[in-house]
Amino acid sequence: MAGGARIGLTQRTQLRLTPGLRHRIELLRLDAEGLTRLLQDQAAENPYLQLDSPAPDDAPWQPRWLQAFASLSRGGGTDAAEAAAAPGPSLMAHVLDQVDRMFPDPADHAVAIALAEGLEPSGWLGRPLADVAQDGGRPLAQVQAVLARLQRMDPRGLFARDLAECLRLQAEELAEDEGTGPDPVLACLIDRLDLVARGDLARLARLCGTDQAAVTRALRRLRSLDPKPGARFDPGAVDARAPDLVATPGPDGWQVALNGGALPVLRVRRPDPRPTAPGDRARLAQALALERGLGHRNATLLRVARAVAAHQAAALAQGPGALRPLAMVDLAAALGLHDSTVSRVVAGVAIATPAGTYPLRSFFCAAQGDSSPPAIRAEIARLIAAEDPARPLTDADLAGLLQAAGRSLARRTVAKYRQMLRIPRAGLRRRRRQAPSRRPGA
Repeated sequence: MAGGARIGLTQRTQLRLTPGLRHRIELLRLDAEGLTRLLQDQAAENPYLQLDSPAPDDAPWQPRWLQAFASLSRGGGTDAAEAAAAPGPSLMAHVLDQVDRMFPDPADHAVAIALAEGLEPSGWLGRPLADVAQDGGRPLAQVQAVLARLQRMDPRGLFARDLAECLRLQAEELAEDEGTGPDPVLACLIDRLDLVARGDLARLARLCGTDQAAVTRALRRLRSLDPKPGARFDPGAVDARAPDLVATPGPDGWQVALNGGALPVLRVRRPDPRPTAPGDRARLAQALALERGLGHRNATLLRVARAVAAHQAAALAQGPGALRPLAMVDLAAALGLHDSTVSRVVAGVAIATPAGTYPLRSFFCAAQGDSSPPAIRAEIARLIAAEDPARPLTDADLAGLLQAAGRSLARRTVAKYRQMLRIPRAGLRRRRRQAPSRRPGA
């Protein structure tokens, strides 16, 4: 059979992100603080961009941090109220909820719990893998495999063992979202964070085999990453800065608006006649693209936040104890968005409400029957606050009371929620209350 060369024509479809769409995705990931830094960097490089300082605010948004259950002040109730008033699930609650879904196998689940117990408030893993393997009697290879799966958890960067790994995990997610493959300059910067800290752009450019302009662009992307993803679950994490959004009650429901004092005002200088030099035309086009991208980011954020406010109206008024189950994938489907878009736009964003200033992400929670874990934790806190100090409620007692109220939970689940609230077990609560009566002169 004779062979020969042939010329053929094939056609295929491939999805590629345009530079404008890639830029919009980057803007969606930023909260007000990160977006301000980006705008400042762009304005410093582009003569067609002008930044005006945010309008002075009369502080109607100031974080109030009111206790959602301030009335619970009877014996032992103060600790319970403070814990239940947290603006959303703690880091451990968030992690355990995902671990239960990710690891149905009991052996892997036990390893994942052991690793979760080693998390630091920053979200980094504070225990060596060898210690986890030895304490649990598990092979080191199994612990490493479980860790690799945990590091895919949202938000990306949890369970990192150091800063470089935390940033590298987020850079991988960024490349996955954009569909462009790894950014070699960004990876180079992450490998040389000591030079990044010193701001040695010239040496970084030489080591990364590129120019300083590319290093500057990669640095901007590096700043958009979160070095401590676990800190966003800390109730005090949003206290030091202005919230991105403000929610106020109105006659037609909750009104959500952007906080005008959190962002500078971006303006594009539109010269007349338009510039003719290629470089000037390119910079003007970049300025206009940034203006459009910022408008798209703000519109998407408001759209998502208003949908959250409509669903969680009771929680906005009463606090996290009134949270209803809400999944990002369900909200995204209702709005006609991708769930990754919702996840990006709520990351790091804070919303001021009459009951306090909360991360917007904390208004998403899993379903526990017809209720939500935060609402059940609040109910447990209320029951413990109202218990007889001489006969505190055990976890079995709490499970029975919850079942009588239509919330069927296992005793082990009740114990887990009680521990999340930082409430000691019944015997320890009794001893703590009896301790003052033993002091001389009491």
